[in-house]
Amino acid sequence: MFGWLKSDPAKKLRAEYNRLLEQGMHAQRNGDMRAYAALTEKAEALWADIIALENKGQGKDG
Repeated sequence: MFGWLKSDPAKKLRAEYNRLLEQGMHAQRNGDMRAYAALTEKAEALWADIIALENKGQGKDG
């Protein structure tokens, strides 16, 4: 009944994902390719977690 009041854990992860991508973009623009690669790798791992979390959530509903 009050499912809409629950916090969405994927929302926090998406915000962190976007923050990492933005930091990576700034590192790339400044020529720091090592930092760009590290940030991109972290973002990709986080994206995999987001997808897994969303797929898990869809399995319960359907």
